[in-house]
Amino acid sequence: MSQPQVSPVDVGSHKVARRVTVNAPAAELFALAANPHRHHELDGSGTVRDSTVKGPEKLSTGDKFSVGMKQFGLPYKITSTATEIVDGQTVEWQHPMGHKWRWDFRETSPGVTEVTETFDYTTARSPKFLEITGYDKKNGEGISNTLAKLAQRYS
Repeated sequence: MSQPQVSPVDVGSHKVARRVTVNAPAAELFALAANPHRHHELDGSGTVRDSTVKGPEKLSTGDKFSVGMKQFGLPYKITSTATEIVDGQTVEWQHPMGHKWRWDFRETSPGVTEVTETFDYTTARSPKFLEITGYDKKNGEGISNTLAKLAQRYS
């Protein structure tokens, strides 16, 4: 099995985005990203824990959800707010520190979807801090791993 082709996408400054083509319908992939109880299935960074999620099974704009996380061996919880949900197309949420995670799904042919994940830190409390600490690059690597994992799941 060959590695999926995950490509960088230029979406402007203070944003990191990657894209991959997945052999699955957009609606199915949207359902996965719109359900915070399933985010551990998507995570390629190794930070999302599966057993500590609170929130709806399907996000709507304005919904809040909490996800258990783990970084540097330390568990913590993040409560985010869904900022844009477009059924079958877009899932976006904002972290308490202001940055956003966004998923866009575009079905290019029946059962084949172009998936773009974006870490948008234009609205972060301190974009410069995220760059100095390397979180822009670290999150880019996590996105690449997440999208490769997603594409392999449906290959």
